Amino acid sequence: MKYGSILIVEDNSDDEYLTVRTLKKHNPSRDLIVARDGEEAMDYIFGTGKYETSDSRTLPHLVLLDLKLPRTDGFEVLRKIRRDDRTRLLPVVVLSSSGEEDDILRSYELGANSYIEKPTDFSRFEEIIMSLATYWCCLNIAPLL
Repeated sequence: MKYGSILIVEDNSDDEYLTVRTLKKHNPSRDLIVARDGEEAMDYIFGTGKYETSDSRTLPHLVLLDLKLPRTDGFEVLRKIRRDDRTRLLPVVVLSSSGEEDDILRSYELGANSYIEKPTDFSRFEEIIMSLATYWCCLNIAPLL
């Protein structure tokens, strides 16, 4: 199993743009995959749908997961990731505009590794994304699945 990419699950085009821009600035060689809804995210992770012919043994190094997504929400994506033996240890950081205690608690109950509320200030948003990338992709030692 090889790692390296970051899967960004985000339906807001502005947040997607800022996240991708910041991550590319921080590490231009890292592969970034964007899924714009929960179904597309699960297709990528589990090698189904349009990703059926790709190497389904290759998992992202990190998933940045929004909660409020079309078709299938982030909670269901997280639930399915944690139920599958192949993906249950995959690092998932919830990156949501919601600061509601119920959303935070539910995310952790479903197995999120971290919960970050998206700031509205651009420079703070960029700082958080860079910190996430540094920690999860450079400092943290992920298990080999």
